[in-house]
Amino acid sequence: MIEMELNKLVIDEKRHEQLIVLKEKKGERLLPIVIGLNEIAAIKSKISGVKPPRPITHDLLFSCIQALGAKLERVLIDKLENNIFFAKLVLSTADGKTVIVDARPSDSIALSVRAHAPIFVEEEVLKQMELFK
Repeated sequence: MIEMELNKLVIDEKRHEQLIVLKEKKGERLLPIVIGLNEIAAIKSKISGVKPPRPITHDLLFSCIQALGAKLERVLIDKLENNIFFAKLVLSTADGKTVIVDARPSDSIALSVRAHAPIFVEEEVLKQMELFK
């Protein structure tokens, strides 16, 4: 697994699809991921320090995770199939168990910015993306 970090958000409010770019933390490889307008807005609002008057969906989910005594340990983007990325949330519970939850990368990244959790990408996914260049 390769650790990545949020590098760039490309927002075009006239289009439904937006772009988020992850960058290899100890390297130069980039991973562009197309996401929806709501998800990119949730990511942008959090990194910009905007606090909505009521919790948005990702804030609510993060609060639920915390209220249950769990912690988001990391996000794993582990598969690319038919141009669709797949991700997993890796949670640790209060009793020391690890729980893995299937999730969309966009939601996973929105949660990771709230939890300050690292993002990892499977090497094979990065290799598949290099084929598209």
